[in-house]
Amino acid sequence: MPYTLLLHILNEDAVIGEVEELPSPTSSYLMLNSPRLRDGRDVSYLLPETNIVIYPWVRIHSVEVLPTEGDEKLVTFVRE
Repeated sequence: MPYTLLLHILNEDAVIGEVEELPSPTSSYLMLNSPRLRDGRDVSYLLPETNIVIYPWVRIHSVEVLPTEGDEKLVTFVRE
């Protein structure tokens, strides 16, 4: 099951992409598929035909795991 991640990279704009599995605690890099900016535009420092980018952990400030369509739940309060 692919995960959608939002990477906050040091001194760069945040990048969204997919990974097949979450990285292990011992990995030294993160391999991101289909990198793009939050608004869907191409990342300026990557070639448009780039499909996979490898980011070293020393360049990553934080990682957010975004919910998939199946995980999203609408929470509402119903008064009976």
